[in-house]
Amino acid sequence: MKKKVLALFLCLTLFSGCGGELAAVSEVVETPATGAAEAPKRWLISLETGFEANRLQMEEKVLQEKDVLKEVLTPEITLVMVGDILMHMPVNNSGKMEDGSINFDHLFTYTKDMISEADIAIVNQEVILGGPELGISGYPRFNTYYEVGDALVAAGFDVVLHATNHSMDKGLEGLENCLNFWEENYPDIAVIGMYGSKEDRDEIYIYEQQGIRVAILNYTYGTNGLPLPSGMPYAVNLIQENLIAQDVARAKDLADFVILCPHWGTEYVLEETNAQRLWAEFFLECGVDLVIGTHPHVIEPVEMLTDEEGNEMLVYYSLGNYVNATASEENNIGIRMLGAMATVTIARNSDGEVYIKEYGAEPLVTYVSADKKTITTYPLKLFTEEMAADSFTRRRDVNFTREHCEEIWRQVFGDMGLE
Repeated sequence: MKKKVLALFLCLTLFSGCGGELAAVSEVVETPATGAAEAPKRWLISLETGFEANRLQMEEKVLQEKDVLKEVLTPEITLVMVGDILMHMPVNNSGKMEDGSINFDHLFTYTKDMISEADIAIVNQEVILGGPELGISGYPRFNTYYEVGDALVAAGFDVVLHATNHSMDKGLEGLENCLNFWEENYPDIAVIGMYGSKEDRDEIYIYEQQGIRVAILNYTYGTNGLPLPSGMPYAVNLIQENLIAQDVARAKDLADFVILCPHWGTEYVLEETNAQRLWAEFFLECGVDLVIGTHPHVIEPVEMLTDEEGNEMLVYYSLGNYVNATASEENNIGIRMLGAMATVTIARNSDGEVYIKEYGAEPLVTYVSADKKTITTYPLKLFTEEMAADSFTRRRDVNFTREHCEEIWRQVFGDMGLE
């Protein structure tokens, strides 16, 4: 895109230069010459006519180039978001390298290009990065390695959501370790939903590009009954009407477009609940433009809501898991392996309105090898039936096939994202 814009600017500059040169030549040719013969005058008129035709042709080309340039320079922002980074113990253990180091880049090997190419890439970091000093743990009270954060950054994520029901799994120390990791190592990464001070909580995150300002907010329905740290009611953003209404109002004053990412819903249900719909209607009433939800650990529908005044709000009710390796004994765990990557283009039209130009979803599948040593996530288009048959998931869920993943996807999203 940047190369095309530069080329068009050069082209316009050249056309402008040609126009200037033509004008100069025309003035020289039209300068009266005392005693000039008749024939040379006709020749000069013919030459002048040729230059005029050429000038008009070039002006038409300039206008055409300006139209193309206007199209190229239409302000827009591309956004992607993935669901839960759910660090069950097999996923934690997959980061242990043979040389003793810890690395989780493999979780994003097949999705990194899609993530890094977007202007804004958002991830729901389901569990805290409390580090090994607090004990690496899986369900029900999670804690993972700091190196997960390194892998998120290397994959290209810009915004990390930390308001989840597992935010307080390791108490105040876990929260502080996690926030300190981000602040000390990646201060440019936006970490929202979990905070170490009221000042940080009150600061609305704004992303700006090409004159479009986008605000991103994050809240959770709760913290599994674990209390927020004493004297720190701001530590984790909770889904509360007054809080959200105030935050959205401030965000609308600061930005052209407001995104709200709620951690909500009912686990393992492929449809939105009545409570989710009621909250979505409230978000629309507040003036939110885009809602992208997480928590149910399975995918749920996407739809465009419209109020009585014609205001629109796009809602992804749940993106499901990005990665997980559930140890559940239930025989339907295959649906937890299917996740979604939301893809949204935000643009400004000729009237100055910022709107959703287009949206979609990319189906993703978590692959857990039979021995649980290899864990990664694939776009569904790269996931094969042989991989499904070889997976640990098939041993728990005989329905886990590539075809079944596609069936579930169609049930929730229709043909969106399927080739």
